Amino acid sequence: MLRGEESDPPRKVPTAAVTYEVTGEGTVEITYQGASEKGTAETVTRAELPWRKEIRVPLGRAPVVSVVLGAKGGQAKCALAIKGRHVQSATADGAYGRTNCTGVLPSPAPSAG
Repeated sequence: MLRGEESDPPRKVPTAAVTYEVTGEGTVEITYQGASEKGTAETVTRAELPWRKEIRVPLGRAPVVSVVLGAKGGQAKCALAIKGRHVQSATADGAYGRTNCTGVLPSPAPSAG
């Protein structure tokens, strides 16, 4: 290849479909594994329930959704599904109650070539 020629376009990172869901009563703070190539976390403050987010998470990352109740408390349940299959659910109760749901995505297969 000669200098200045364009190389192959960057390869896309393989992903898997992930669904985060939070149900219950009250207003909560939700932090979840984002869809960026680096899989950075994103936060939704004062989220109204029910809340649902469907994204594609890079393989090799651990999808996670965390829930924190406010001072008034209440109850909130998180649920996590990967490729449409339920993986985990958990419940937070009371003032400043916390919980999280997490799963495992396989590492991407090494590319040949």
